Amino acid sequence: MPLPSEMTAIEISSPGEPDVLRPAKRPMPTIGDEDVLIEVHAAGVNRPDVLQRRGSYDPPPGVTDIPGLEVAGRIVAVGAAVRDFEVGDEVCALVAGGGYAEYCAAPAGQCLTVPPGFSMVEAAALPETFFTVWTNVFERGHLQRGETLLVHGGSSGIGTTAIQMARAFGARVFVTAGSAEKCKACEALGAERAINYRDEDFVKVVAELTGGRGVDVVLDMVGGDYIARSIQAMAVDGRHVSIAFLQGAKVTLNMFPVMTKRLTLTGSTLRARPVAAKAAIAAQLREKVWPLLSQRELRPVIYKTFPLEQAAESHALMESSQHIGKIVLTVRGEAG
Repeated sequence: MPLPSEMTAIEISSPGEPDVLRPAKRPMPTIGDEDVLIEVHAAGVNRPDVLQRRGSYDPPPGVTDIPGLEVAGRIVAVGAAVRDFEVGDEVCALVAGGGYAEYCAAPAGQCLTVPPGFSMVEAAALPETFFTVWTNVFERGHLQRGETLLVHGGSSGIGTTAIQMARAFGARVFVTAGSAEKCKACEALGAERAINYRDEDFVKVVAELTGGRGVDVVLDMVGGDYIARSIQAMAVDGRHVSIAFLQGAKVTLNMFPVMTKRLTLTGSTLRARPVAAKAAIAAQLREKVWPLLSQRELRPVIYKTFPLEQAAESHALMESSQHIGKIVLTVRGEAG
């Protein structure tokens, strides 16, 4: 069956509130020799999409302005140099943009097979969070079995993934979250202790939980004064990894404890990294994490789905911070 010449996609009509997200007709994506074309069944919604909509996180040069960083669906075309996938394969993929659409082009190296028994909605909730957690917690943060991890934003898509992955690889996990319901959900996923930041001081609680030693790794998406407080809560030779700054990127730090505790402060972004770097992360996930997904030892937490044309509603929910886990757009299938 021939492919259509155009598709429905979600455009950002101008920077602003969620209602600037509107369905529109767009030409079909073109693919290069090392790409695949995916008939999208579901697409994940992520904080960077919100930043792009607001005009503060532009796509990398040469990348479509259609938002969306992760998709799941069926391959309908492959580039001339693609060897690992063929038409008809069901995959999920990390993309630099273009996910909020009926069709999406993706580098073959950034695709992973949908795990057995996973729905397309579940598969679409995997790439952005699993790529992010693997590269930041395990590669940059060097989390080891028996160590301790503190996750700020434990009930987010990133947080719920980090809890499960760290536990699966033998680490102790503490998290911060903003309500009793969110704390309960994090502990149900495997967090040893969820700290309600509205009425508890995580620095004090972490000291109690670790006998004054502190945590080995911090995964921080809050920024602001959390960075200095996290440094207080860290163990000697600890690693602090920044991946977002909900409270601001500019901070004033006392570097003395960084020196005396021999701390490492690091961080990363994912979207603008070269395809080869992201393909290398995909290879690590395929080898070390996908078997755990296949055995259902790990699973994405899906909070709510919306049909593609309700992308604005999905962003409103994301910005309310009421959700626990992932929000997903459905392109072909049920929403709810």
